[in-house]
Amino acid sequence: MDRVRLLGIALVLVSACGFGSGALFGKPVYATGVGWLTLLAWRFLIGAALSWGWLLISASRRGGLRAMDRRAIAVSLALGILYVGNSATYFAALETVPASLAGLIVYIYPALVAVLSLRVGVPLEGRRAWAALGLALVGVVLAVGGIPETEVPPLSGLLLVVASPFIYAVWIVLAARLSGERSRRGSIQSEAPGTASAPGREGAATHAAAAVMMTATAGTFWLMAGASATPALPAAIPVEAWPGLVGVGVIATFLAIQSFYAGAKRVGAAQASLISTVEPVYTAVMAAILFGERLTPVQLTGGALILGAVMLAQTSPRGAVRALRTRFRIADE
Repeated sequence: MDRVRLLGIALVLVSACGFGSGALFGKPVYATGVGWLTLLAWRFLIGAALSWGWLLISASRRGGLRAMDRRAIAVSLALGILYVGNSATYFAALETVPASLAGLIVYIYPALVAVLSLRVGVPLEGRRAWAALGLALVGVVLAVGGIPETEVPPLSGLLLVVASPFIYAVWIVLAARLSGERSRRGSIQSEAPGTASAPGREGAATHAAAAVMMTATAGTFWLMAGASATPALPAAIPVEAWPGLVGVGVIATFLAIQSFYAGAKRVGAAQASLISTVEPVYTAVMAAILFGERLTPVQLTGGALILGAVMLAQTSPRGAVRALRTRFRIADE
C-alpha cells in the first residue's frame, strides 16, 4: 500500500474519531451546569473562526472564496441554518442519553439517506437501500430495547436522539439538491455551488462553503441563545467547562472536517465512507473508558446491525459518492 493511501486512511480515521468525540466533550460540559444551547453556540463559533483562519492563510483557498457567487453564498447560508436541527436534537439528547447509545443510533443516517435517494437524488441500485433500512431499524430497536430497566433515560431524550439521524438524512438530501446535484440518475456536481470546475478549484471551494455554512450555524445558535435568554457569554460559563467547549470546537468540528477533506481526497469517497464507520465504535469504547458506560449484549448486537446497514447502504459507489461529497461540504454531528 502506497504512502498516499496510508496517509488518507489515517486522516479519515482521525476525522471519524474527531466527530465521535463530540459526545465525549459534551458530557463533562453538561456536568458543570452548561446546557446544550450554550455548548453548540461555542462549538460552531470556535469551529467557524478556525475555518476562516484556515481559509484565509492560503491563497488558493482564498481563491475558492472569491469564486463563490451570490447563489453559492445563499445556499451555503441556508444549509448552515438547516444544520441546526441535527446538532440541536443530538446534543440536547446527550443531556440524558448515554454517549455510547447516542452514537450508535445516530449512525442509521446513511441507511436513511439511501432510502430517501430512491425518490430524490441519486439512488442506490436494486433492493440494497430497503435492506439497509430494515437492518438499521432492527438495530435501533435492539439498541434501545437492550437498555437495563435501571438505566432507561427519559423518553424525551430517546425521541431526540432518534430524531437526529432523520433530520440529518433530510439535510443531506436537501444539501445535495440545493448544491446542484441532479435528481435520480443525473450526474453529481462535485464542486461547490456557483463555482467553475477546474483542477484544484473544488477543494478550495469546499473549504469556503464549509466556512460560510458553519458561520450561519453559529449565528443561528447565538440568536437562539439570545432570544431564550440562555447564559452563553464567557462570564456566565464556569472555568471547568472551557476545556470541553474548546475541545468540541477544535477537535469535533474543525479538525474533524479538515482531516476528512484531506483523507477523502487520497482514498476516495467510497473508501472514506466505510472507514468512517469506526465513529460510533470509537464513541462507545471511549464512553466506556471515560464515563464507565457499558452496552449490554443486546445493544452490542443492535450496534453491529447498524454498522452492517451502513456498509450495505454504501456498497454502491454512486450512493457513497453522493453521501460523502455532501458531507464534504460541512461537518457532522
